Amino acid sequence: MIACGRGTPLACSLTGGNRNDVSEMIPLVDAIPPVRGRRGRPRRRPRRLYGDRAYHSREKRRELRRRRIQAKIAAPKTPHGSGLGKKRWVVERTIAWLHQYRRLRVRYERRNDIHEAFLAIGCSLICLKLLQGDATSS
Repeated sequence: MIACGRGTPLACSLTGGNRNDVSEMIPLVDAIPPVRGRRGRPRRRPRRLYGDRAYHSREKRRELRRRRIQAKIAAPKTPHGSGLGKKRWVVERTIAWLHQYRRLRVRYERRNDIHEAFLAIGCSLICLKLLQGDATSS
């Protein structure tokens, strides 16, 4: 799972393939580092969370509300075309960028700590490329 956007931090977690996405949503939100922005204390959590139907859960929505995070999650059994794809493509793009690294596309390591280390390296390289792109455009 990944949360990433232009100018926002990247957070990832490694889970088994048989885990539901919604069960890892709150720990992933907690893993996001402080977001720099205006003067003063940095914002600890994002303002909004975008997700597909896999993230729909009343309990998790309540938990997000308690944390003052607005949930933009498609409701189940609603027609497609909710407009969430315009925002969620950032996550899909980042996953595609991670898949350019062969060791992350196909998991060769048996140990989780080694695979997590390669995941951290891949995320760091993605952030580096984004920062270098910002430096050249300024």
